[in-house]
Amino acid sequence: MASTSSSPELPDELADARWQDVMTRNPQADGQFVYAVRTTGIYCRATCPSRLPKRENVLFFANGEDARAAGYRACLRCTPDETSLSQRQADIITSACHYLAQAEETPTLQQLAKRAGISPFHFHRLFKRITGLTPHAYAMALRHERLQQQLPVAPTITHAILDAGYQSSSRFYAQANQRLGMTASERRAGAPRSIIHFAIAQCSLGAILLAQSQLGICAILLGDDPALLLKQLQDQFPKADLRGDEQAFEQQMAAVISLIDQPQLGLDLPLDIRGTAFQQRVWQALRDIPPGQTMSYAELAARIGQPSAVRAVARACAANTLAVAIPCHRVIRQDGGLSGYRWGLERKQSLLQRERDAIEGRDNAD
Repeated sequence: MASTSSSPELPDELADARWQDVMTRNPQADGQFVYAVRTTGIYCRATCPSRLPKRENVLFFANGEDARAAGYRACLRCTPDETSLSQRQADIITSACHYLAQAEETPTLQQLAKRAGISPFHFHRLFKRITGLTPHAYAMALRHERLQQQLPVAPTITHAILDAGYQSSSRFYAQANQRLGMTASERRAGAPRSIIHFAIAQCSLGAILLAQSQLGICAILLGDDPALLLKQLQDQFPKADLRGDEQAFEQQMAAVISLIDQPQLGLDLPLDIRGTAFQQRVWQALRDIPPGQTMSYAELAARIGQPSAVRAVARACAANTLAVAIPCHRVIRQDGGLSGYRWGLERKQSLLQRERDAIEGRDNAD
């Protein structure tokens, strides 16, 4: 790339990614940066409908303030200094999420849509696109999260159920085992009878531990020391009955190892994803990143409708215990560099390179 096309203090790789956003007018890039055109002296948002400039005339800036400081003026057509449509939509859903978290009784879809000032159909579609969950599923995840917190400390299970926001204990018990993976009394006691089967094997990234509850795969751990992986599983499920069962895990283990070596194949196994409502939103957004592509923590935060929650997003990525299945390795720093990874930066780099190679191989084959 010629030096005249480089943006101020911006790596070429990141500049190329932003140029791709401009060419495709990617709505997810709105609010992430602006681009300026040397020949016109104007800066625009990524989704500006104006005719695309030549690449060598384009510079990228973090925001309009930086572009104006460099001598550029705002485009009158896309008004980059005004709040973008995607940001306004993210603000609507963020407000709805806060409202759901604070509401004593779960509001209906119609109530949420009326509060947002849009139709129920539009609100439902927008909520699911931004959070990865329907409003109903999000509300259930919030109740489930509160229940997990209440069960160990509430005077009775019924108190915990009602305090968590369930309208009646009968409605809760109709779905309790599916949501908790065990009975409420077992969860309240620390899940002493919960049975988790596991197996340990070797793969191209070192040792791998795979664990499964009655709901699905609940842990995929990577490392160098099998004994340390087992200890991590014990720490994750301190009161569960852990049972090694390598023969019963042959097919599941083969599927996960195949995903590591051939990421384009995907993983068709049921997952038991345990986390807070916020973590589940982050993890769902991670699963929506296609193999071979990456996203910054800031972009991921914007994707779930909470652009200011970059650190919380990073913590949610670090809390992921389903390596590869929830691809937190696809999140990178804003400057395009690799950041911390629970299972080591070398493994992260290796996974990303395998995905790039797999995509390039598929494209060449086509």
